[in-house]
Parts: sequence; C-alpha cells; structure tokens
Amino acid sequence: MVRIAEVEQGTIAEELELQIGTRIVRVNGERVRDGIDLTFLLADQDISLETVGPDGVATVFEIERVPGEPLGIVPAPDTVRECANECVFCFIDGNPEGVRDTLWIRDDDFRLSFTYGSYVTLTNLGPRGIQRLVDQRLSPLYVSVHTTDPDLRVRLLKNERAGLIMEQLEYLVDNGLEVHTQIVLCPEWNDGEHLDRTMADLFALGPGIRTLSVVPVGLTRYNVNRPVRPLTQAESRQAVEQVEAFRQRGLQEKGYGWSYVADELFLMAGYEIPSPSYYDDASLLENGVGAVRHFLDDLDAGIQEGLPRLEGRRIRILTGTSMAPMFRERVSALQEATGARVEVTAVENGFYGPTVTVAGLLSGADLLEAVGPTSENDLILMPAETLNQDDLFIDSMSLESFSRELSPARIVPAYEIPEALRSL
Repeated sequence: MVRIAEVEQGTIAEELELQIGTRIVRVNGERVRDGIDLTFLLADQDISLETVGPDGVATVFEIERVPGEPLGIVPAPDTVRECANECVFCFIDGNPEGVRDTLWIRDDDFRLSFTYGSYVTLTNLGPRGIQRLVDQRLSPLYVSVHTTDPDLRVRLLKNERAGLIMEQLEYLVDNGLEVHTQIVLCPEWNDGEHLDRTMADLFALGPGIRTLSVVPVGLTRYNVNRPVRPLTQAESRQAVEQVEAFRQRGLQEKGYGWSYVADELFLMAGYEIPSPSYYDDASLLENGVGAVRHFLDDLDAGIQEGLPRLEGRRIRILTGTSMAPMFRERVSALQEATGARVEVTAVENGFYGPTVTVAGLLSGADLLEAVGPTSENDLILMPAETLNQDDLFIDSMSLESFSRELSPARIVPAYEIPEALRSL
C-alpha cells in the first residue's frame, strides 16, 4: 500500500481531486506493495485505481488517458527494507555515539539498489522476491557478493541464506537482468584464493554480470580487529594484481575491463590512480571506483582553463589524509592560477579513528580543530560530501554552527574546486 505525498498541478490526479494522504490499495486489481509496484502498474493506458481517502472512504477511479500522459501522483517514500545480516565487517558496528541518526539504518533494500545504485546482498529475498525482480525487470541491480563460496559467505554475513548467492545470480542473469557486483575485501577471509574463485565464478556467469568492483574493508576504531583487520600494503598490492588479471580477461573477451579496483585500494597499495581509460564508461563513480581520477582531472582542467584571481586571499583546502598528497602536488599550480596563497590541511579523523582516511567521513569537530584561527582573508574549501542534505556533518554539527565558529573566514563546501572558486 502506498500513500500519496503530493498531487501535481494540471494532471489527472488533480482533476480527480485525489488528496494527500490517500492510500492506493490496488491498480487494475493488483495489490500495490510499494512505490516500485505503483510505477510498474501505472504504466497501463487504462487504469482502475482503488483508493482509501484520509477520511476512510474507499473509492474506485476508472481512468483513460493518452499514451505517455502523466497521472500526477507522487508517492510517499517507502519504508526501508532493513538488513537481515550481521556482517563481520559491518561499518554500522563501527559508528560512535553522536553520529547522525540516519547512519544507524541497516538498509538492504532492492528498491534502493534499482533506483539509486546502492549495493544489496539479496539475503532478505525469498523465491517470490527474486521472481519479482525478474517479473518487473528491475535491472540493473547492484549486489554485494563478497564471496561465491557458500560456507564462507554464510560466515561473513552470519546469515544461513547467504549461501544461495550463486543460485540467485544465475537465475537473475538467465532471465535477462544485469547485475553490478561488489567484493568488500577482508584479509584472511575472502582474499587470496577466495578472491580468485569469486572473480572466476562471477566471470563465468556471462554478460549479465556487468561489472565487479573490489573495495577494501572499511573499519573504525570501534570495530577494527573485531574480528576483521585492515589490509596491509602488501595485501592491497596482491589484490590489485589479482583484479588486474581479470580486467585483462575482460578486455580480451568482453571488450571492456569488467573488474575494477576501488580508489581507496589503489591508495592503500601505494599506487597511482589509473588514467580515465581504466574505468571504461565510469559507471561506478558513485561507488568509489574512479571518483578520485574524475576529481583530479576536473581540478587539473580547471587550472588550465583559468581560475578567478584572488590576490591577497589565503585558500585553505581541507581534506582527508588519503587525498592530501595529491592536493599538495597541485599547490604551486593553484597559486599561480589564482594569485592566492594555498595551503592543504590533512585532517586526521578523530571521530572514527585513524583507519578512516576519506574526506567524506570527517566530522565537523575534526574539521574545526584542524583549521584553528582564521582571518577575513581566509577562504576555506571543505569537502561538500561531509554534509547531508540538511547541511549536517556526520557528528550532527550544523554547517551554520561550523561557519560561525570559523568567522570571519568564508566557508565554501565544494564538490569540484574550480566550480567553487568560480562561484565566488
């Protein structure tokens, strides 16, 4: 069942006087379970819409519309389907007190996978749920595989259904769905020969398995060595070499790389981030595969194209410890392009601990401590990904409070530095 959150003006829904809060129970006799169902069922030209209004009155609307005419119903967000696993590497178990409330949600929802590209394990879907994916052509999906060894996957995810993964994937691809897969690499668990087996098993499933990305396990001071430890540099390098072997197979047999190493694993290995050609169509940027290369190329291009002159200003770039060296390599070019004095501050993560080095998980308190005293000539560029849509840092500090603490400096949350500087 779905509730109406909004009725768009000038549409059939407004003409029918559908009200916000109305429940949509069935469409053409089919029960509506969620927003995916609603979208799927409303594709028909002729619609029988069974509703229950906010006053409890049931009404059936018979609707005829021209092809492509929008109905104008905006559904309320679905309740998130939560995770049924207790993964030994679960990042949520590494959250400290004071973290934003939403970061405690253990989501494992195929609807979010289809809509937003988030990875799911499929362990909370029985046969009917898997069949629904096929019936509604919910493709591509993004699936966290981790290992194709049934017993090992059960131990990693602490879920007896986890061992069904190959059976589930085979059914999905045999029925025409495409799947992007992922391995969170845990040393002495699913690396080494297990990694080779998983890559080989997934590769053998054919073109339906569109990609495989391998990312290093992310641990905080609160769950490190309980029971998973971080990868060493040597283990990271070994993993990169193993993935590269399958990337070469992909290039030869599929015409594209197929398997990719996440940015963070390259950094942990002490290797340079590859050129854009490594990432093919860059379809996995949102999942940390190629995002660093994209960012650096945008920064270099912006410097070459020219930036606003900011003589007399001090540009202070805040970032995580993993990205700081790459920024420092570009300080001279930035100073020449802007006329400003440029400083790069590598912010240690005190909120999660030193094992977390990415900029997006820096807290407001850690950023404040790293900045120190400011002046009115300071222009502070901070990573915009540290904020959510409500402008809250991961420790629930607001951007407004953060900016007030650093007054009179100007604070600029930035996804792309050239764009941020040009917007001043």
